[in-house]
Amino acid sequence: MNEPAARPTALLVMEQERRADVYPREVLAGIDRLVERQAPALTRQQLAEDPDALRGVDILLTGWGAPVLDAALLSRAPRLRAVLVAAGSVRHLTTPAFWSRGIPIVSAAAANAVPVAEFTLAQVLLGLKQVHRITREVASSRRFPHNPQVPGAYRSRVGLLGLGHIGRLVASHLARFDIEVLAADPVASPDTARRAGVRLVGVEELFATCHVVSLHAPLLPETRGMIGTRLLNSLGPGATLINTARGALIDEHAAAEVLRARTDLTAVLDVTHPEPPVEDSPLFTLPNVVLTPHLGGALGPERHRLGELVLDELRRFTGGLPLQYAIDPAHAASLA
Repeated sequence: MNEPAARPTALLVMEQERRADVYPREVLAGIDRLVERQAPALTRQQLAEDPDALRGVDILLTGWGAPVLDAALLSRAPRLRAVLVAAGSVRHLTTPAFWSRGIPIVSAAAANAVPVAEFTLAQVLLGLKQVHRITREVASSRRFPHNPQVPGAYRSRVGLLGLGHIGRLVASHLARFDIEVLAADPVASPDTARRAGVRLVGVEELFATCHVVSLHAPLLPETRGMIGTRLLNSLGPGATLINTARGALIDEHAAAEVLRARTDLTAVLDVTHPEPPVEDSPLFTLPNVVLTPHLGGALGPERHRLGELVLDELRRFTGGLPLQYAIDPAHAASLA
């Protein structure tokens, strides 16, 4: 009589603070039905102290606080066959040594995109009504403006810098409104833009013609500090800039100077660089800057989605089915 095949072995390694949100009890129960999960779960620091914990592991489950998959660590994981990451970005943990092993790695960016896109949608609609600007004026003058002129969500124009997971999801939300959506993304194909329901333009046209511009680009050498004086000054009267992507996309010194001079503009910054800003940063005191501490990202129970995506992918992997959210190594360098 044939012995049943041994189930794959998995190890969970991530920071402790957010572990219960990302991998709630019901998700862990589902994982335990599919694999032999080693206990206890480890942090990156604990794994660094005992890297041989990976010796018999087939599947690495992780999330925020993931270990860097370099040659030294991989040498302790000869059986590793998959890495499932319950977080958005994998750039900080992947290395050439990892990609050379041909191990599939899953990102939960699609799940993390949901709350970011929802937050962005809310800020876009507020921006089209110029809520933040008018609120400032009301507080300053202690009077309500008579018949304020705002673009509103009727035949106005919204620009998206980047058409990745989040940019496309924001575009799908905006498709319900009577507005024109433009996008600037050098790697997006016309077919991608068509399916997203957006019109591709250059970044200069995006800033100069849109009532609201929302940033969704990855942080790459060529995008670092790309939003500077020229682009910001090209924004139309009362325009709103939203950043839920990476703080370093914006030249914050230049932005502070422009926003100090252009009090009609509003910048909604859910990310900054550094984060939080330095104590004496003008971003804290400029009245037309709205600072929020990563409220757009998955918080509390919203993080369950990330663990659920990993569980679904684990189910596919153990069942011999293709993974839906595996990162294509050829495109990994251009991802956030």
